[in-house]
Amino acid sequence: MSPRMIRCGLLLAGLTLLGACTSDMDELQQYIAQVKARKSNKIDPIPQIKQYEAFTYVAGDRREPFTPSLPESARNGAGIHPDLSRNREPLEEFPLDALKMVGLIDFNKVLYAMIKAPDGVIHRVSVGNYMGQNFGKITSISEREVLLDEIVPDGFGGFKEQPASLAAEQK
Repeated sequence: MSPRMIRCGLLLAGLTLLGACTSDMDELQQYIAQVKARKSNKIDPIPQIKQYEAFTYVAGDRREPFTPSLPESARNGAGIHPDLSRNREPLEEFPLDALKMVGLIDFNKVLYAMIKAPDGVIHRVSVGNYMGQNFGKITSISEREVLLDEIVPDGFGGFKEQPASLAAEQK
């Protein structure tokens, strides 16, 4: 078969398919006539918009409503706050829930927890080290878990200390 005959055959098939699409328009025209013959429903008018009335707030002896009410410790800068001047430790780059306690080592009467990071590296930590993204300082290590004290925002511009733990991985 020549390429010219193939082209003619494809053209003929395309015209046949195109002709089949336009042959029965009667059903569509009947549906359009039915829709046009329907009685239209009355549309409700647009509701009237109430006139804006300005309100003037007079504080008097009350606090300013858009100024947050801070606790005394946050107002004077006292209280708990993270030490931003210290060097961050490797496990502080990961969230606490991404870390896994995979083992425990007792060396010279000091307990070390073996912590596996999401990147697959196993780190050795002891009491006083930091881990997690909330400035978590390790306070205790046992066979079951690592206990930490985290420093988190209190929602009023200050910080609060909250306990956290990392349980040993179950086998």
